[in-house]
Amino acid sequence: MGEFVRVEIGEVAGVATLRLDRPKANALNAQVMAELSRAVNDLSHMTDVRAVVIWGGPRVFAAGADIGDFSGMGTEEGRDLAQRFNAAFRAVELLPQITISAINGYALGGGCELAMATEFRLVGEGAVLGQPEINLGIIPGGGGTQRLSRLVGIAKAKELIYSGRNVYADEAVAIGLATAVYPDDEVYDEALKLAARYCSAPAAIAMAKRAILEGFSLPLSEALDVEVEAFAECFGTEDARIGVTSFLESGPGKAKFTGK
Repeated sequence: MGEFVRVEIGEVAGVATLRLDRPKANALNAQVMAELSRAVNDLSHMTDVRAVVIWGGPRVFAAGADIGDFSGMGTEEGRDLAQRFNAAFRAVELLPQITISAINGYALGGGCELAMATEFRLVGEGAVLGQPEINLGIIPGGGGTQRLSRLVGIAKAKELIYSGRNVYADEAVAIGLATAVYPDDEVYDEALKLAARYCSAPAAIAMAKRAILEGFSLPLSEALDVEVEAFAECFGTEDARIGVTSFLESGPGKAKFTGK
């Protein structure tokens, strides 16, 4: 367990919380990013965990990179920093579990990029998201130019990145940057509830996630091949047998899956 990043298990069966805890703003410095990478690697091997909630606590999700690290930085150092951020966030994106960000307060810069690497983003009414890097004379370097465009469309992503402006909770939901908004003191609990629902899903949910992620950037013909293989893999699971048998005997929607 790291000093600033820890994995918490036990509150809800099958759900782990990846907790960021570097007061006051959960700034993402080199140590935090290294600890995040180790925690994500640990989670990727936890077969009893089926959903992961990323939470920065009740005050702030992550206000971004530690700007002090940028002082005196040159081209090569900038490339190294971006590569480390991208590697960590891509690892989050590729976790076999369903991933949910529970966002209180600020999720700016690298914090917003981390949230966008998860599949769902639940935000509190006071949440503030955005990519303000342009105000420092730089651009997002942890996937922001790419994931934001995919989530909200290229024109809206350009407007947000070029302006560096804040996006508040209701707008975040309206443009597709966030999934849903809740009162600030309910966000984490709602994320756990959503995670628990995915924990009761069949093992095929992991195949669906993999097919979507792997196929998204491929030509359609190749992406369909990815789907075919994931579809076939489903039939090697216990849950497929349970689901088909339950449907034939009792009708739809009554199967009790094991996640295997």
